[in-house]
Amino acid sequence: MNVRLAVIYYSATGSVHRLADALAEGATEAGAEVRVRRVPELAGEEAIDANPAWRSYVDATRDSVSEADLSDLEWANAYAFGSPTRFGLPSAQLKQFMDRSGSLWFAGVMADKPATTFTSAQNDHGGQESTILAINNVLYHWGCLIVAPGYTDPLLFAAGGNPYGTSWASGDGQPPNDAVLTAARYQGKRVTEVAARLAPQTAH
Repeated sequence: MNVRLAVIYYSATGSVHRLADALAEGATEAGAEVRVRRVPELAGEEAIDANPAWRSYVDATRDSVSEADLSDLEWANAYAFGSPTRFGLPSAQLKQFMDRSGSLWFAGVMADKPATTFTSAQNDHGGQESTILAINNVLYHWGCLIVAPGYTDPLLFAAGGNPYGTSWASGDGQPPNDAVLTAARYQGKRVTEVAARLAPQTAH
């Protein structure tokens, strides 16, 4: 069975979106059929307007990136979830999408499917690892099989060596550098390869 990967993310100003696209590229190169989906924005217009970069990103992606739907969870046999760090936790936007999955969880739709996670924060120690672990808590409840990068390729060290998932410290809003994008592509390839090996067991 072909690997169908849903890359589902929230991004306020674009850093996590760039990671999502890179991860999707790696998965596509490894043979996966990929959907890249953004979760719905929950913030009010006043809050968005207060940050020009946020407003610019929302306007740029409103019509160019499809919103995630629960049907994407049913379609996929592998997942990648990404979120910026919010006090060491995933964004409310991604969490709200995942919270809506109760009926699919009850039916076992996500069980046994490989999943991987990624994040971005402003600072080097801004909570990247705890954010990934927090997203993974949902995946444990779903019965997913966590696919972490670990230290499975030397290229990961150039990106900071995060074994939990690709992460980027955006600082003053700088986009992810080449090393981090390379790590994200590798993560997409890795989850695809694992999903391909597990495909007979993950057909729903």
